[in-house]
Amino acid sequence: MKRTLLLLALTLSLGACSTTRMTDAETLALYKGHAGEPVKSFQYLGHLNGWTPLGDTALAVWTKPTQAYLLELYGPCNDLEFAPAISLSSIANSVSARFDNVYVHGGGAPSMRLPCRIETIRPLDVKALRQAQKDLREAQLVEREAAAGG
Repeated sequence: MKRTLLLLALTLSLGACSTTRMTDAETLALYKGHAGEPVKSFQYLGHLNGWTPLGDTALAVWTKPTQAYLLELYGPCNDLEFAPAISLSSIANSVSARFDNVYVHGGGAPSMRLPCRIETIRPLDVKALRQAQKDLREAQLVEREAAAGG
């Protein structure tokens, strides 16, 4: 029920300005709506299948095409939104909340970058997230077609 209300709110906010992209806050809300309860850690074999910045305090990381986690950080992570690459610290093939970090690579002065501490880890329902993204794209298309035709 909570997810349905969240998606409805997102859809309505998108309908109000269908020609604009989702804000970082809206995108983060979408991911949070498809995230499970916090977990202490996840298995990490040193390779990410992909990642998505969600503002400067959160990101989604894919360990497999069908397995992803929402990582919320203790504070702003400099240049996260613009970074071409990231890496994660881990111990014994495990990334742990409150102990491990996200490292931003590329761009400006790397010596000035501080590690970004992971506050919480929440598994994502990737299938439901992808369906919600598809539904939002379709709703935007309908809105654009209605605006163009009417």
